[in-house]
Amino acid sequence: MPVTLIVEGNASTASRAQVHGEDVWLPLDDLVSTTAWELKAEGVCRGETCVPLSSSQRAAMVRDEKASTWFNFTNFARLIEKPVAIDHETRTWYFGAPGWEWKSWSATKTAPDFTAPDLAGRPHALQQLRGRKVFLLFWASW
Repeated sequence: MPVTLIVEGNASTASRAQVHGEDVWLPLDDLVSTTAWELKAEGVCRGETCVPLSSSQRAAMVRDEKASTWFNFTNFARLIEKPVAIDHETRTWYFGAPGWEWKSWSATKTAPDFTAPDLAGRPHALQQLRGRKVFLLFWASW
């Protein structure tokens, strides 16, 4: 039964994937086409970015069977701090951006200015609070 993988916004179907609990294992020859990552001697690479693997990490992520080598992409996602969401009913795995991408984004981006009322109805502009720590709590009924 096929598995749908959404890796950083790109969806693909992995018809030969194996599911073991929360983990999705991909045949090594499908890894690049479904995730854009590739297992190389120096580690797991995508373009110019390579994540080196220790021998124990490699042993946990790569499994050789009779005719195929399998890669535990969910385990790799955990290693590089990709957020993972799973819908077992539809056999869909969502993998967000690696942790180094969203951590650097959140540390360097400035929130756009907006004005919102406090509990008493008084408006406050974010621009007025620049340079101070701000805790925002949002709620929606939908």
